[in-house]
Amino acid sequence: MKEKILQANTRYAAQVESLLNELVPLGDERLNRKPANGGWSAIQTLHHLILVEENSMLYIHKKLSYNPQLEKAGLGSWWRSLLLRAILRMPYKFKAPKSAGNERIPELDTLQEVEARWQKIRAEWTVFFEKMPPDLSEKAAYKHPRAGRLNWLQMLAFFSSHFERHRQQVLRAVS
Repeated sequence: MKEKILQANTRYAAQVESLLNELVPLGDERLNRKPANGGWSAIQTLHHLILVEENSMLYIHKKLSYNPQLEKAGLGSWWRSLLLRAILRMPYKFKAPKSAGNERIPELDTLQEVEARWQKIRAEWTVFFEKMPPDLSEKAAYKHPRAGRLNWLQMLAFFSSHFERHRQQVLRAVS
């Protein structure tokens, strides 16, 4: 199971890297421009994605710091994960939780700064998964704000689905 988690993490990191490489030629001015119809700029959307990963890491460190009794992920977490990914594919807007929303997203930034911050949290996740004890690999330790407890593969599937949803938003913002 741990190997599958590491592979899923690598695939997700490749998605992130691909988008960042795609944005390099556009320049910071264009990436910081808000869409005509309102909403976040491309850079602000990237910050939102980073905050989700950072907040998740903070939660996991806090949760695991007191050696909790964690349940193995079951049918309920599988169903919630599937539903969450399906909802993220829908064309409807959802309000971001406060912890990953407007209050913590800067108005302007550079792609270089965003990339450095994102690479930092991606590296933290990689180290975490590499050092994670095998008995933790099937536990439902991650708690999504709306979907509840998920296992690591389901968390990474959420990261990926969430990323794809916002990738489209980033591309619309710069077009």
